[in-house]
Order: sequence, then structure tokens, then C-alpha cells
Amino acid sequence: MSTSLKNIVILGSTGSIGCSTLDVVRALANRFRVVGITGHSNLELLKQQATEFSPDFVVVSDESQLGNLQLPATCQSTILAGQDGIVDLVTRDDVDLVVSAIVGSAGLRGTWAAIEAGKTIALANKETLVTAGPLVMQLASDRGVSILPVDSEHSAIFQAMQGGRASEITRIVLTASGGPFRNHTLKELAGVTVDDALAHPTWEMGPKITVDSATMMNKALEIIEARWLFGLSIDKIDVVVHPQSVVHSMVEFCDGSVLAQMSPPDMKLPIQYALSYPQRWQGPATKLDFSQAFACEFIPPDYERFPALLLGREVAERGGTCGAVLNAANESAVARFLDGRLEFIEIVSACRDVLNHHDYDPNPDLERVIELDRWAREEILRWKP
Repeated sequence: MSTSLKNIVILGSTGSIGCSTLDVVRALANRFRVVGITGHSNLELLKQQATEFSPDFVVVSDESQLGNLQLPATCQSTILAGQDGIVDLVTRDDVDLVVSAIVGSAGLRGTWAAIEAGKTIALANKETLVTAGPLVMQLASDRGVSILPVDSEHSAIFQAMQGGRASEITRIVLTASGGPFRNHTLKELAGVTVDDALAHPTWEMGPKITVDSATMMNKALEIIEARWLFGLSIDKIDVVVHPQSVVHSMVEFCDGSVLAQMSPPDMKLPIQYALSYPQRWQGPATKLDFSQAFACEFIPPDYERFPALLLGREVAERGGTCGAVLNAANESAVARFLDGRLEFIEIVSACRDVLNHHDYDPNPDLERVIELDRWAREEILRWKP
């Protein structure tokens, strides 16, 4: 590993997590060197990032867009393309840490290759563990790789867990903002539009993740992620709605103590912690202002209005191929909703139907996981209420 600068690769640098990661790097330029960045379709932003940070490599993951990326003559970055380009990038000898921030199951292959190459992973792509959690964690164990969570909830749990021994943990509690519809009735949910679903009250995120927050499928996926990341049984994982998004999650120990990690809703903090671990540094994240009054509410989730949570618990408990099918079905269903071809309240129903009808395998290999990912997407395209 570099003795002065930590050499990092950012997979998905043009997404919200990728941009926030570069904000951290910009503020801590004396600690990091960006070896490579990747983008899919936002080539103008990718060009701007390459010009500013001068990475050795820039990867256009959509090979059909390769010819459309024109870097200025002053930028000496080598341009690569496709999944092969991502794999070539993350397996380079001079890479210390890979930020996995590609949205969806598309991030699995690059993360897998980085783990195989022994790189430390800052994981923002929850789908990697949702689809192939046991396989990924076993590979990480075999290679001696640390997987450091970037999701604010899992980072909070990771931090709070350091307050006691693993054997002393009674449960973890994932907090959820509740999204824009936490007070909607079932009747009101039936009339939700795309614009309604994209108006998140707290976080600024991409459209897919914002819709997931509205259905609370994001929390379902986080339950599954926590199951594999922390090696906990489902009876030790709970969810509570916390609209202020100040407490990012909690860990309860056997003596009744509950340790919470608190901060304003700013992703730069968990990103920086993953990059700096095990140290803490002064950084660009906003801090809580205790000179101003504020309140924190904790509300039990309503499983009837948000059935995705039950689906997440079921999938986390069953394991096997369930995670891959649920994740792929949800990605496809959200895309159909955003295109106006599926109603908001049909997203979770469609996912459940596809999950119930898949050929369950309790111990799949990676090839089977990828195969069922494709199958579930196709099934959603054929699904009718």
C-alpha cells in the first residue's frame, strides 16, 4: 500500500455516492490519489471529473458510448470500456481501495473482481450483498479482504458495534426516513405519481434509490445486506422509522445499552469513514448544531402500508437465490414505474409474485445468481396484476 497517498478507484463516480466521494477526496487531497473512475452514460460529468482529478484510467461501462467520451489534450488518462475495463482497473497492483458505488446488480462483477484481487472495499453497492451475500463474504474471508460499509445505516452499525463484543449484541436497529409517503393511507398510495415518488424529503439521490425509499424497498434490501455483512440472524435485525434522519442506526447490547451514531444527513461522513478507517479525520461533512433545538422521533413501521419490509425479512431469512431474484425484480419493476408502465403500489406486488414463482436454490453459485438475475428481470416485463 502507498505510504503517503491512498490509491483509490471509484466505480460509479458520476452517481450521487461517487460525486460525494470526490467531494471528500477534494477536501482531503493530501491523503488520496484517484487511480481510476468509471461512469455509464453521464459522459460530460465523467469528462469533468477526469479533467479535475487526472486519474490514470477512465472507464466507460457502456461500451456503446465509448466513442462519445472526448477528453481534453491536457488529460492523460487512458480510456477503457465495459465490464472488462472495470475488471482491469480494480485488479491493478497500485490500487489500495475500491469504492463500489455502481447502482444495482451491475456493480457485482467489479466488486467481485476487486475482492479476488485482495483490495479493500468501501461498499455502497448494497446489491452486491443482496444478490450474492454468502458468496461475497466467503470470498472476502478467503482473500483476507475488509468490506467497509458506506451506506449510512450500515456505517452507523459498524461504528456502534465497536462499543462492545459481537457476542454481546442483542439486535441492530436500522433507521428509515419513511420516505415521502410515511403518512399516506393505502388509498393515497394507490394514486402516487412518478413525480410524487421522486420528491424525497431528506436525501438527494438517484431516481431508482429514491423510489426504493418511497416503497421502503431500500430498507428491505438493507435488512438483507445487514444479514450477510454482519453475520446476524434475522431475529436480531429490526427497523424503526426516524423522519429526521439524524440517528443513522443503533446497536442494542445484552445489558440494555443502545449505542447510536448521529450526524446530519450527509453521505460524505460515512464515505470518509470507510476511506479513513480505522482512523478518523477532520473532513468536509456537516456537523450537528446543538445550539439549535431539534427533536428525534422513532415510529414503528407499518408493514401493511409498506409490505416491502416483510419481503426483505423473508428473503434475508431464506437466503439462497431469493436475494438475487428480489433485487433484479425490483430494479426492473422500478424502471417500469418510472416509464409509466407500472403503478406505484404494484412494484412490491410484482416482486413478490416473481419471487414466489422462481426455482429456489439454497446454495447457488455465482453463475446461477447471474442467471436468475436475468430471469427475474424478464419476468417483471411480462408481469400483469
